[in-house]
Amino acid sequence: MVNCMGSLALLCLVAYFSLLGLLTVYGVHRTWLLWRLRRHPLLASKLSPPVHLPSVTVQLPIYNERYVVERLIDAVCALDYPVDRLEVQVLDDSTDDTVRIAGERVTRFRAEGFPIVHLRRSDRRGFKAGALEAGMHAAKGDLIAVFDADFVPSPAFLRRCVGAFVDSSVGMVQARWGHLNVDYSRLTRVQAVLLEGHFQIEHASRHAAGHLFNFNGTAGIWRRSCIEDAGGWQHDTLTEDLDLSYRAQLKGWRFIYLPEVVAPAELPVEMSAFKGQQRRWAKGSIQTGLKLLPGILRSRLPWGVKLEAFFHLSANLCYLGMVLLTFLMPIAAVVRATHSGPALLLIDGPLFAMSLVSVAGFYLEAQRGLEPSFWRRLARIPWVMAVGVGISLSNGLAVLEALRGVESPFLRTPKHRIEHQGDRPRGYRGASGPLPWLELAVASYLLMGMVYLVRAGAWLTLPFLTLFFAGFLYVGLSSLQFGRTLAGEARREKPLEGSTLEEAPLRKAH
Repeated sequence: MVNCMGSLALLCLVAYFSLLGLLTVYGVHRTWLLWRLRRHPLLASKLSPPVHLPSVTVQLPIYNERYVVERLIDAVCALDYPVDRLEVQVLDDSTDDTVRIAGERVTRFRAEGFPIVHLRRSDRRGFKAGALEAGMHAAKGDLIAVFDADFVPSPAFLRRCVGAFVDSSVGMVQARWGHLNVDYSRLTRVQAVLLEGHFQIEHASRHAAGHLFNFNGTAGIWRRSCIEDAGGWQHDTLTEDLDLSYRAQLKGWRFIYLPEVVAPAELPVEMSAFKGQQRRWAKGSIQTGLKLLPGILRSRLPWGVKLEAFFHLSANLCYLGMVLLTFLMPIAAVVRATHSGPALLLIDGPLFAMSLVSVAGFYLEAQRGLEPSFWRRLARIPWVMAVGVGISLSNGLAVLEALRGVESPFLRTPKHRIEHQGDRPRGYRGASGPLPWLELAVASYLLMGMVYLVRAGAWLTLPFLTLFFAGFLYVGLSSLQFGRTLAGEARREKPLEGSTLEEAPLRKAH
């Protein structure tokens, strides 16, 4: 029996240190991206509008966006671009009164002579990717710009980007996302930091080094011939943008990132919506990796480019590792406290510190454009790390689904037109289900481990357990809180009006 317990303890420690080592490797990779960018910063592109402006089709894929569709259409119809070289497609798959709202807005602008059409499909096959693909069959532009419903592009957006396409090898130009409601809540501030890390460091570092990076699904422009050459929009993953990006670059097309061009967007204000968005991105990236990594690794790309692509497409595996680590942390701490003494802390402490410090340094640097004060940036780091830990259960389950080949529908992120501090979420809501209760159960499990360590006097592991406990507690409670708030709002709100537009094959609304 004693030998059996010893073997289990050893097995637990081996698994624990293996997972911690894996997370440390990905943490070091983040530090490498940051170090490389500091040594070789991405300079602002000096692009001039071409002498002859190319024709552009702007695609607006929407699905049940009653609160933001007018804002989107108004912003796009204010683009400073010759109307004889411009076309706007409202790709409307909605099943609620968004159809009427969008149709009325389109009719108004068409009456004023603006080249905008309202397109409907007979079904939602392929979801967003299917809508974009269907719209391309009717598109007239040589370039295709895409904006999601929560974006508000500036009038100068197209003119600032189209100069990149003077180079015939350029297939896509990606702008940086801005944030309309960054100071709405702690959650929106955390999201802004996470997104700044992606755009200000990951995108910039990969582009500056000549590595592969991706279109982010919105606020970007494609060369139509690039989309067609890469095989078009495909919907066998939940991240059709990432999938097409890698297929296009494998075909030899160059991508350009323009961090100086910013397209503001609305951040999700409810935890369930944020988790749903992150879950879709996590699952889709793993699906894309499973689909494309074998071809990437067999390609003639330089080994450094292949390695970076591997880290990029497999990064969300860390969420699954973090879930397993969460369950092993209290057990490993107890084993060390009762059997091994402090010796293993010489391994455990540095590994954990390296993981946390690399993440903290990464997001500390990412915030430079958001917050000039070092101390305020530093104060946000614990919340950023706690939320990253707290969503690991949701994202880890999504990653597991991807690895098992489980298919799921494309669930859009609800938008409420939250722009100011006093604005409130309305009827659309993210699905939560039983997951918040599981997150709170994990928090309770970690709390029991913390109590044991306090009683055993094992203080060195306690800060790490506390961070994980705070993350799961915050994410679980926030999901339940917003669920109750939005449910109440939905009960008081007028029921959604059904679509009065006859379902038909893709066509123009008159």
